[in-house]
Amino acid sequence: MLPFTDWVLELLSMEQTPLHAYTISALLLALLALLFRTLLQLGNSWHCYYVNCQRLHCFPEPPRRNWLLGHLGMFLPGEEGLSMVSQTVATFSQAFVTWMGPFLPVLSLVHPDYLKPITTASAAVAPKDYTFYGFLKPWLGDGLLLSNGAKWVRHRRMLTPAFHFDILKPYVKIFNQSTDIMHAKWRRLVASGSTSLDMFEQVSLMTLDSLQKCVFSYNSNCQETPSDYIAAILELSSLVVRRQHRLLLHWDFLYHLTPDGWRFRRACDTVHHFTANVVQRRHQALNRLGREAWLKSKQGKTVDFIDILLLAKDEEGQDLSEEDIAAEADTFMFEGHDTTASGLSWVLYNLACHPEHQERCREEIKDLMRDKESEEIEWEDLSQMPFSTMCIKESLRLHPPVTAVSRRCTEDIKLPDGRVLPKGNICLISIYGTHHNPAVWPEPQVYNPHRFDPENSKNNPPLAFMPFSAGPRNCIGQNFAMAEMKVVLALTLLRFAVRLDESRPVRRKPELILRSENGLWLHLEPLGPSRESRPPAPCS
Repeated sequence: MLPFTDWVLELLSMEQTPLHAYTISALLLALLALLFRTLLQLGNSWHCYYVNCQRLHCFPEPPRRNWLLGHLGMFLPGEEGLSMVSQTVATFSQAFVTWMGPFLPVLSLVHPDYLKPITTASAAVAPKDYTFYGFLKPWLGDGLLLSNGAKWVRHRRMLTPAFHFDILKPYVKIFNQSTDIMHAKWRRLVASGSTSLDMFEQVSLMTLDSLQKCVFSYNSNCQETPSDYIAAILELSSLVVRRQHRLLLHWDFLYHLTPDGWRFRRACDTVHHFTANVVQRRHQALNRLGREAWLKSKQGKTVDFIDILLLAKDEEGQDLSEEDIAAEADTFMFEGHDTTASGLSWVLYNLACHPEHQERCREEIKDLMRDKESEEIEWEDLSQMPFSTMCIKESLRLHPPVTAVSRRCTEDIKLPDGRVLPKGNICLISIYGTHHNPAVWPEPQVYNPHRFDPENSKNNPPLAFMPFSAGPRNCIGQNFAMAEMKVVLALTLLRFAVRLDESRPVRRKPELILRSENGLWLHLEPLGPSRESRPPAPCS
């Protein structure tokens, strides 16, 4: 230790004086104090880790790969990983622990009785875990998806009226228009020889088109021509997923030095610039005209999401700031396009696999449209398609767009059997696991829309089916999403028969949403106005 202190003194240009001994003593004491503090922190961390392990012993766990890796690599995001989840849930039908390495436990809940205590807990007690959600922060800001505490409560209350049925009704016309554009493109592609199309690619553009019109009253014609804004949203989604699987890039300072980090910043700038311009122009118009005159100018027009956010006030009469409005608009664009596109793509796939259900849905829609002058689905029609709704729900059960959401509780959560979920642990609300739990759903791998017949489902626990999550932090836009899915499905089955492209096998891949590894390709057969559909081939 003395040579080290002599070297420090030399660097400080201190001469060998009586002060030398005191300086050495002070340095040694400082080093000893630092070492002692570090040992105390390590000891405390080890004690907390040991106590946490003891408290988690009451939960079963699958066999680990080894003591170092734990369960890493066993639940990879792909077909094999989802199959492993199904096998694990069949063995542990309530809850189980997995270890991401030797020190990070994740508690997965897969049964409605065990999900209830955490999904019904307040947002303050069961906030979202930011291990992954944090990657979205530079893009989405402090919108509903990422905010917590008092800010989340305030925004949730202010945004809830934006999804009232009276607000959603005019959006149905937009859904019809965007679907018409997609179908016209499909007919051109089929006529040119492209009978097999990737549903994810096609439907994602359609949902983005609808959202731009519903959120901003802006028509970018993105289904026909490239749009910088739409391209930026698609690139951001892809970059976030890629970053999730590269452990070293979880550190911001490293990520921002990479080409992906540069592209992420450029795409964020594109999205933020577009949103900020729209919000600023609307805000200026509202301030210039005044609230009453501005509202009068909107009469007879569809009120979009930005309009509603500009008019929203909290209990104290305070508005949302322009930054808050932009964050909520960006969040809705992100959450609204991918999840709905996933739900629609998988229901078309499932109906292609089951031609008898597809034909029954088609007949239901034909009966609904029989006396209409035009092929347009109206708001009142959405409640008149019970079997199609059952098919959508069963597809959302079998292929939930979001497979899991995570929480990190700030308090211990008591479970029904007396076990306790210790605070501070990552808790995975496994939507996929619950939907594929044989203790909840008999023959969970079978596509059976009759599960959702009112007579069959009346005794199901509420949390047995939760494609839009559940509890205080459930999806605020679920009615918007269901309305859009019903409109698009009805018009698609009225105009096309869908069949599997057996040359392109489907392998599920959970990313931000549940996708298929190489796209989800279906053959499309246009149906003429007086032509009967040829039944699609069943799944092999």
